[in-house]
Amino acid sequence: MIATESVEAVWSGATHALHALALVPLAEPAPKGIDTNGVVTFFASKIAPILLAVLGVIFIGRASRGEISKVLTSSAIAIVGLAFIAGAATLFFVGDYLINLIFE
Repeated sequence: MIATESVEAVWSGATHALHALALVPLAEPAPKGIDTNGVVTFFASKIAPILLAVLGVIFIGRASRGEISKVLTSSAIAIVGLAFIAGAATLFFVGDYLINLIFE
């Protein structure tokens, strides 16, 4: 009689523990790396337009005060900077293509 009660008590405790473990969510798999395409898309769609708008407001403010030479200089620097950024992006894709070509 005592043995049956002990087995029932242990069985009851074990079922409660299994139900508690069943409610615990499983861990998600670890991320494999950084989503660089998402980061680039975010910067290109959200950050770059804001920065260009700020530059435009600064240029318009300077031009309205008669500082045309400063506006032209700043505009030229901004255009050269954008050209460097575009060149770096182009080299990134060309380099990726060359690596895939060589190591495949």
